[in-house]
Amino acid sequence: MFNSLFLTALVIFLLGLIYKVSNWFIKKIAAPAQTITTPQRVRSAVGGILSVVFSAKLLIVLKVILVDVLLQGRVFKEDVTRWLAHMLIFYGFMLLLIMHALDTVVTEALFSDYYATVNPFFFLRDLFGVMVIVGVALAVFRRYFSRTPRLRTGPRDHYAIMILAVIMFSGIALEGLSITSHGEFMRMVEDYAGMDDEEEINALEAVWVKEYGIVSPNIKGPFDEDLLSAGLEVHEGNCLDCHASAKWAFSGFTLAKIIKPVALWLDQAEGITILWYIHIIGCFAGLAYLPFSKMFHIIAVPLSLIAGRVMDQKRSLPANILTRQMVELDACTHCGSCSLNCSAGMIYEAIGNEYILPSEKMAFLKKMVSGKQLDNQQMKAIQEGVFLCTNCDRCTVRCPSGIQLKELWYAVREELLVKGPPLAAILTPFSFARGLLIQPKLTAGNYTLPIEKANETVAGQFKALMREDVVIPLNIQQHENPKPVLKEDTFAHCFSCQSCTTVCPVVGNYERPEQVLGLLPHQIMGCLGLGLTEMAAGAKMIWDCLTCYKCQENCPQQVEVCDLLFDLKNAAAKEKG
Repeated sequence: MFNSLFLTALVIFLLGLIYKVSNWFIKKIAAPAQTITTPQRVRSAVGGILSVVFSAKLLIVLKVILVDVLLQGRVFKEDVTRWLAHMLIFYGFMLLLIMHALDTVVTEALFSDYYATVNPFFFLRDLFGVMVIVGVALAVFRRYFSRTPRLRTGPRDHYAIMILAVIMFSGIALEGLSITSHGEFMRMVEDYAGMDDEEEINALEAVWVKEYGIVSPNIKGPFDEDLLSAGLEVHEGNCLDCHASAKWAFSGFTLAKIIKPVALWLDQAEGITILWYIHIIGCFAGLAYLPFSKMFHIIAVPLSLIAGRVMDQKRSLPANILTRQMVELDACTHCGSCSLNCSAGMIYEAIGNEYILPSEKMAFLKKMVSGKQLDNQQMKAIQEGVFLCTNCDRCTVRCPSGIQLKELWYAVREELLVKGPPLAAILTPFSFARGLLIQPKLTAGNYTLPIEKANETVAGQFKALMREDVVIPLNIQQHENPKPVLKEDTFAHCFSCQSCTTVCPVVGNYERPEQVLGLLPHQIMGCLGLGLTEMAAGAKMIWDCLTCYKCQENCPQQVEVCDLLFDLKNAAAKEKG
């Protein structure tokens, strides 16, 4: 049965691995200008790997493996507690895998005198197990109790923690129950000692009850010194070379002390067999589930880190960029570093759309690539989230997995512009950055199509919102000696973070401020940046402004928002007069 379970889990793991890797070369986040086939992507990837191996970039790869993969340098920079959890779980689990699960393959080959129950192996096995448990405890604390800002915990996070917890706790419980088990003691005597003398067995049993923690139905303390002396002789002749004191297995021995009152009942109820199956099934389930779980990042993250360091957006082949982006989706651990450092985070705090947070946008990208359909409400939320990105690139810089997040946002926004319903993207931060992509990323047709749709949408929306008694055209260009409408041009520094709108008391006074004010402060700054001065001056907001200067005081870019609104109002009044 053991072999069947193992083979089943191994087959599922290999099929899942093949499925995941094949997706890297088949699927894509956004369609490039030219058609790139799967064989082309595979050839490009192989060529790219060979060009790195046989170049000076190989030194970069070795540095990334040492600093960012083995030492988790990027995670350390973000959060020491999370770094410690990663290191404990990764190294504890890998050492357990090598020295315990694969001991007959690896450890026995390296150490001729290896026995699982002698030191240092007996002690190290428990040490590695406790390392994993402490790491899991730190992860649980961070996910459920520390209340890290903007950290979201999804089903994949729950499953990863649950599988690790089942494997580790069942292993320690199995060890603890084995220490107390009288049945296990008798089996070892029969299999390894080969004794028939009842007096010798009783003497040995007395030593194991006193020193090794077994719970016997026959022998209990206090013990006769002569009996213990005889038992020690038998122990030294039969057990000492292959079994260290159970106290060295400190976690299992501690549990053995706790369960001692019910140890006989658990032994008679086949507790060891039950725990053994739980432990083995947990291990095999973890193996089979690994390619489909969050834990797959142990494979994808090193590849993402290496690709991010050796690839260049301008020089790398488009086929390799598509492949790298798919690897990056699997490399995302949903750790929340990007969301914690997101410049648009304050917008999320104001309106509560979780898709503004980069980590949640990554979850959406995974759904989109897998072909899952979103309802209209979800699609509107994700569109709002991706278009409110400020393009600051802080998410990319702070990502411990080395994911080029800003490139992903560009790709998905362009895809949403082309396929999705028309949006007033002209008043979002993306409108500034998109113009930089005209050449060579976007063709003329691809560039103008969503703009035309957006223009129609803008016209339809804002004509209905503007009031005729407020809209005052500024035909400055018709004057013989035109003068600047605005004294300052600090609006050019605006990246539509919406801080001004968030703190504005006028905006906060209305449940639906856009319907009353026409344009909000950050949208007015966006209009000025695009040269749409008449649209900016037509907003009721400039007349309702209280000149409290909260917008100006809270602007991270030092845009003179209040002064600009005041200038617009003066220019409009002068034009009317």
